[in-house]
Amino acid sequence: MERTLVLLKPDCVQRRLMGKVLSRFEEKGLNVIGLKMLQVTPQLAKTHYAEHVQKPFYPGLEKFITASPIVAMVVEGLEVIRVVRDMLGATSGLKAAAGTIRGDYSSSRQMNLVHASDGPEAAAKEIALYFKPEEILPYEPTLIGWFKADDEK
Repeated sequence: MERTLVLLKPDCVQRRLMGKVLSRFEEKGLNVIGLKMLQVTPQLAKTHYAEHVQKPFYPGLEKFITASPIVAMVVEGLEVIRVVRDMLGATSGLKAAAGTIRGDYSSSRQMNLVHASDGPEAAAKEIALYFKPEEILPYEPTLIGWFKADDEK
């Protein structure tokens, strides 16, 4: 099983889309094994977006991500990093296909509702930024046999 970090950004929280977005992952058969609401501090923003701190757009990014609470999730599943990123759609809601989360709910490049890790190394690093090991609670749903075949575990 693979894990990824998903953040429901301030615009998702403020627009009250948290339940709709979370339900998309659950309906897909992915496991949410860590979940919490928190306020991103300027220091956490600088750590998470370290590669962007010196870029001209960073001050606006920090202002946005620290403006309101977010919801952080650890999501687990087969090929979950790719699956979640496909579900989100293109970074810009203006370019995201209908049927994706951003395509259905976003019409902005920055106000794009959701962050998801872009690879296994990023996922491990980002999960550790937002969750202590004891806050991640893996489990196997009793319905697992209805989501995937036995040889897909």
